[in-house]
Amino acid sequence: MTESGPAARAAADPANREPLVVLSGVNKHFGDLHVLQDIDLTIHRGEVVIVIGPSGSGKSTLCRTINRLETYESGSITIDGKELPSEGRELARLRADVGMVFQSFNLFAHKTILENVTLGPVKVRKQKPEAARKRALELLERVGVAHQAEKYPAQLSGGQQQRVAIARALAMDPKVMLFDEPTSALDPEMINEVLDVMTDLAREGMTMVVVTHEMGFARKAANRVVFMSDGQVVEEAEPETFFTAPTSARAKDFLSKILTH
Repeated sequence: MTESGPAARAAADPANREPLVVLSGVNKHFGDLHVLQDIDLTIHRGEVVIVIGPSGSGKSTLCRTINRLETYESGSITIDGKELPSEGRELARLRADVGMVFQSFNLFAHKTILENVTLGPVKVRKQKPEAARKRALELLERVGVAHQAEKYPAQLSGGQQQRVAIARALAMDPKVMLFDEPTSALDPEMINEVLDVMTDLAREGMTMVVVTHEMGFARKAANRVVFMSDGQVVEEAEPETFFTAPTSARAKDFLSKILTH
């Protein structure tokens, strides 16, 4: 499966890819807790960046600030050269370019799978319902749940629901996809079916920021691993370098705890 590995994709991708998401000096507090401390991070077009680190390190908060689900006090975030507005229509427009897949699926329980996927394109992108439906069925086929299109979320397994959530995000034709611990609410046997869809997306060149505990996936799909601890980006490197020769004491300690089990 080397053709999907980061090395193969890096070889096809010139090093001077253009920046797509740029965080500069971003700070965020929850009360007295300084959860993001002067974060500088650039994600390039077509790059897969995996964010890992201990619980409470700021990973999910970082992911959620990229589309302003969390506000931040200082610094700037730009997406495709445009600064993230704080509210209003401009924010809604920019958010439409940023797909988000959550830990808990967040599907609309009272709508069918097909309706869940077509809602955004029709309401936000103003697509014609028939075109949105055709595209939604293609995406549901792509993630392996087209046969469930007329069912409701509660009738699907967790793994199927998460694959629908990925299809729903893709239906908006986003420039970047954010995944906030997308497999942590799933039973072990369902994790791979979601990671396989994500690996395919990575192979196809989707720009992705993934917060995850799945180290095998990080090794296989990432162009770059970003290690966070105590609200800071402590280290970033290509996966093989990071997993075999981390430079910081905190990363070494983290890896020694998780890779021995």
